[in-house]
Amino acid sequence: MGRNFIKIGKRKVGFNKPVFIIAEAGVNHNGSFKLAKKLIDAAAKAGADAIKFQTFRAEQVVTASGKMAEYQRRNLGAGKSQLAMLKGLELKERYYPELIKRAKAKKIIFFSTPHGGPVSVDLLQSFGTPAFKFGSGDLTNLPLLQYAAKFKKPMIISTGMATLTEVEDAVSAIKKAGNNKIVVLHCTTSYPCPPDEVNLRSMRTIVKKIRTLVGYSDHTANAQASLMAATLGACIIEKHFTLDRALPGPDQKASMEPAEFKQMVEQLKNINSILGSSVKKPSRNELRYLPIVRKSIVAARNILKGERLTEKNLTVKRPGTGLEPKYYFKVLGSKAVKNIKADVLISKNDFQK
Repeated sequence: MGRNFIKIGKRKVGFNKPVFIIAEAGVNHNGSFKLAKKLIDAAAKAGADAIKFQTFRAEQVVTASGKMAEYQRRNLGAGKSQLAMLKGLELKERYYPELIKRAKAKKIIFFSTPHGGPVSVDLLQSFGTPAFKFGSGDLTNLPLLQYAAKFKKPMIISTGMATLTEVEDAVSAIKKAGNNKIVVLHCTTSYPCPPDEVNLRSMRTIVKKIRTLVGYSDHTANAQASLMAATLGACIIEKHFTLDRALPGPDQKASMEPAEFKQMVEQLKNINSILGSSVKKPSRNELRYLPIVRKSIVAARNILKGERLTEKNLTVKRPGTGLEPKYYFKVLGSKAVKNIKADVLISKNDFQK
């Protein structure tokens, strides 16, 4: 594989590193500066490593004829155009300095998806974004990926709706621009995503065929897929985040609220410790139980000097401080060199062949 890790801010992100957790605030601020600040505070309190918004002007994203996605119509209960919907979800440029300052104060990394093309990339670059994250809709927007890649910052790309060839093309375009700081996020563009469309095994295919770091952008209704993805090696987990699913907006219903997000974060941060080492050996705590729990060869009854050791006068019991049971069959047929009392551990000095 290419890189074993990249750095986002001061955090190392990669295989065998603690999973990097992104609270995807997206457009769940509904254009409100006050709500955006509350999202930052809540994400930091929940333990996320980063909070991510979306940077765009509606007219940079969609034409006047563009229609809303089915899930957007369902969640909004309205039939307005996608352009009109996005107009109300813009995060004003004047908000950024204060929001970035707020994130620093709360010790959470702030970055955003340049959803509005090169203009959005330039804006985020001017604010010192530590990474660029691109949504699935821009995976095939190779000119934009190459443009952003030239800044040599980590490139995180979602792959919803994509074939492996399309992912390969996107990665090649980024590398062509001289940037190999890439994390490919497996993703299914469905809100919420049903379990039978998650297909986490494709993460292994990405690692094997494309040889990049891999992560998972989760659109499912709960934390199970994220936990499984991290166990399979996802170095980044991105999950939609909201203060309240009852708030208006296209993504609120498919987002996770603070309390459940915090629980997911706690579980994710344990995964690297739980996976531990690939070496099979007793743990530090196990060593003290060895003599107590393991067993030894023991006299099943009184054994007289000169008597043969057989299945009738030998047994196996705790503790494990004597001759290990693996020697049982070698001991059989040996002759006792002294009297051995019942229920006493057999030692090497008690018999001879």
